[in-house]
Amino acid sequence: MRKKIKGNCLLFLSGGIVYGLIEIVWRNYTHWSMILTGGLCFVSLYRIFCMTQKCCAFVKCLIGSAVITFIEFCSGCIFNLCMKMKVWDYSRLPMNLCGQICLLYSVLWGLLCIPIVYLCNMISRKWDL
Repeated sequence: MRKKIKGNCLLFLSGGIVYGLIEIVWRNYTHWSMILTGGLCFVSLYRIFCMTQKCCAFVKCLIGSAVITFIEFCSGCIFNLCMKMKVWDYSRLPMNLCGQICLLYSVLWGLLCIPIVYLCNMISRKWDL
C-alpha cells in the first residue's frame, strides 16, 4: 500500500511538471491548476494503461485522449467556469464544449498519448508502481 501511494505521488509530480512544461512551450505560460490537471492525467493514464496492457497502442491512445479530455473538461468547469480563473478558453475554436474542450485538442491529446503509452510500459516494467 505504501509503495502504491509513493508511486502515485511520483507519477503525479512527474505528470504535473511535464504538463506544465508542455504548456510553457505551447503557450509561453502555465497556471498552477494545470500542474494539478497534468498530475491527475498521468496517474490516471498510468493506471488505465497498466490495466489494458493487452490493448494495442492505438486503442490506448484513443482511451488516453478521452481520459485527458474528460479531466480537462472537469478542470475547466471548476477553474474557468466556477472559479472564474480564465485559465483557457476554447470558445473560438470549432467543435468546442462550453469553451473548455474542443476536437482539435482531443486529437492532440491522442497524439501526446503515443509517447505516454511507451513511457507507462517502461515504468511498469522497471518499477511496477
